Amino acid sequence: MTSSKRRPAGQDPDLDEAVRALLLLMPRMVGRVKRIPVPEQLRSLELSPRHLSMLALMLFDGPMTVNQLANRLEVAPTTVSLMVSELSRKNVLTRLEDENDRRRRIIDITDATRPDIETWLANGARAWHQALDPLTPEQRRLFIDTLLAYETALERTNAAD
Repeated sequence: MTSSKRRPAGQDPDLDEAVRALLLLMPRMVGRVKRIPVPEQLRSLELSPRHLSMLALMLFDGPMTVNQLANRLEVAPTTVSLMVSELSRKNVLTRLEDENDRRRRIIDITDATRPDIETWLANGARAWHQALDPLTPEQRRLFIDTLLAYETALERTNAAD
């Protein structure tokens, strides 16, 4: 971060202002997300952000195979398989036989936990709908791409440390 008096030639003051605004906004957003109460039935499950991503994906897109989940989550199938095993033992997920190929298993959220998971994740989904609704599809794509670029930049910065 540079002050406006010592700004290198060509640096955009609007960019500094946007970075400043985001540095103030992001911790508030993370804090609000962390304050979303976990339904009582799910508290003992010790769900991590990676579990939430997988559960949200299955709520939106329905049951999937381990490989499909791995592709969508952009992680290794072994990682998903471990998460599925863990959540299956906790009766959050179930493995169903694929009717088209009995060797394959389809992963789904159990009927017992689905309502609590839906309730828990619904507020975040509603907030994203409200925030993204006024944007054009191109603006939404730009927003998502920007968040992805930020994530990549953080990974590079942390790897360099």
